[in-house]
Amino acid sequence: MTSSDTLVTLFGGSGFLGRHVVRALAPDIARMRIAVRRPDLAGHLQPLGRVGQIHAVQANLRNAESVAAAVRDSAVVINLVGVLFERGKQSFEAVHVEGAANVARAAAAQGARLIHVSAIGADPNAAALYARTKGRAEQAVLDAAPDAVILRPSVIFGPDDAFFNKFAAMARIAPALPLIGGGHTRFQPVFAGDVADAVHKAVAGDVPGGTVYELGGPDVATFRELMRLVLDITQRRRLLLPVPFWAARLLGGVLKFLPNPPLTPDQAELLKSDNVVSESALRENRTLAGLGIEARTMAAIVPSYLWRYRKTGQFKNRRSLA
Repeated sequence: MTSSDTLVTLFGGSGFLGRHVVRALAPDIARMRIAVRRPDLAGHLQPLGRVGQIHAVQANLRNAESVAAAVRDSAVVINLVGVLFERGKQSFEAVHVEGAANVARAAAAQGARLIHVSAIGADPNAAALYARTKGRAEQAVLDAAPDAVILRPSVIFGPDDAFFNKFAAMARIAPALPLIGGGHTRFQPVFAGDVADAVHKAVAGDVPGGTVYELGGPDVATFRELMRLVLDITQRRRLLLPVPFWAARLLGGVLKFLPNPPLTPDQAELLKSDNVVSESALRENRTLAGLGIEARTMAAIVPSYLWRYRKTGQFKNRRSLA
């Protein structure tokens, strides 16, 4: 994949995971086209590659013509786009299902290989709309591009993530952290760099097409345990408050109107199901280990960026808790 003619197009390449993917691909890929709605906001990717290697273009997954234009002449197409909550025209149906189908059809028409990043729990019959549309998106992708590689990560962590950072910021000002459903839901957080390595292997052709891989880290932890980890790293004492699912849905119904809601009714529904690698994926080696990737632990990564939420940053004395 090092030919000067090789072109890889990434949809959503300017986002949190996209930055890690671009960094992983830059040493080996000749040209990368970053297809985003706002190319002017993708300038931070330029230092990750060589001069002229990374080029941002305008594209909107809801517009099939712009998607086809972005895919033109590509050898590989990667779709990283997903939304955690609906806002205006950016609905789960429009972005996850119709958008993924547009990308898959454009890649197939171009004869490009497709890598689609989905999510653990994706199921067309799921109760939560997020998981349901993610499942339908996978069906649409495989219908249009049967040889596509589908990667399903668990909760992704790393600098600037939307999970640990959110709760660490909340712990700075709130007297308690909520435990939705009592905090018993299990997660298998995976480092963004490890997901990017999996994408890199797929781009290199080392992953069989038509396969769904489930990507989880080495640690499985309950929501309660993850909140305790946040409090331990940030060196704060906060109450862990159990919130029944019904109450979380009511609360989410109010918070969903915020510009960046910390909780929505659909997210409360999503938390009723564990977010871990399935037994079938483990049995069939459809995991990071099956790809030859040694997943990094939360303990090795998360403290490196959550320290800034301590009362006095890295200079905080661990014996004195706020």
